Amino acid sequence: QVQLVEFGGGLVQPGGSLRLSCVGSGFGWEHHAIAWFRQAPGKEREGVSCINNNDGAGKTNYADSVKGRFTISRDNAKNTAYLQMNNLKPDDTAVYYCAAVHDALSVQAMCEMFRIVDTISWGKGTLVTVSS
Repeated sequence: QVQLVEFGGGLVQPGGSLRLSCVGSGFGWEHHAIAWFRQAPGKEREGVSCINNNDGAGKTNYADSVKGRFTISRDNAKNTAYLQMNNLKPDDTAVYYCAAVHDALSVQAMCEMFRIVDTISWGKGTLVTVSS
């Protein structure tokens, strides 16, 4: 059974940094693409960043709103993915969710288009609040 647990959320001032972690268990981690989505109050869940699996050579993708500020990475030896968030803005305030998919079509949908498909496995999320 796929399990994803997020860590690292919290309160940070504008311009500050946070690093989120996503630890996976119960599945072939290295064969899954891993993404971060976020959902702000009253808004739909949106894709933030994605890192492909080994078959996709770990290719990354970012939403335009976070390009140049956020960096996604993964350590397959630790079954962990990271999201380094720098120069945070109040608009980054949201619950951040870790997501995982395996099959090629789902990987393409999630990683290239940030589309939410039924095959995604989700973590429970971690809250990031950017405020002075």
